[in-house]
Amino acid sequence: MNEKIGMVVIVLGLAFDFFGCVGLIRFPDVYNRLQASAKCVTLGTCGILLGLFLFKGFSGAGIKALLCMVFILLTAPVSAHALARAAYRSGVKPWGGTVVDHYGEDLENIK
Repeated sequence: MNEKIGMVVIVLGLAFDFFGCVGLIRFPDVYNRLQASAKCVTLGTCGILLGLFLFKGFSGAGIKALLCMVFILLTAPVSAHALARAAYRSGVKPWGGTVVDHYGEDLENIK
């Protein structure tokens, strides 16, 4: 039973990773691309690792998969935020169709 559930979770993780790759190609600016890649990589890769854990159980490979999941859940969103903030501060403008720019408004209020 765990193998079937593990396979479904792995397929869902692969689908998330695929849609993240499509988002990298289709989205218009660096901020949208970072959002797509960070969320999809986090969910997709963690889904694949969770499926691996369901296959292997509490063996060496299963525990390593859980540790990798924790590492990805802690580092991927933080690194995407740091990259987006660095891009904004270095002068990369958001896409012309961007509706709200709260970070830019906050920077103007500080000055």
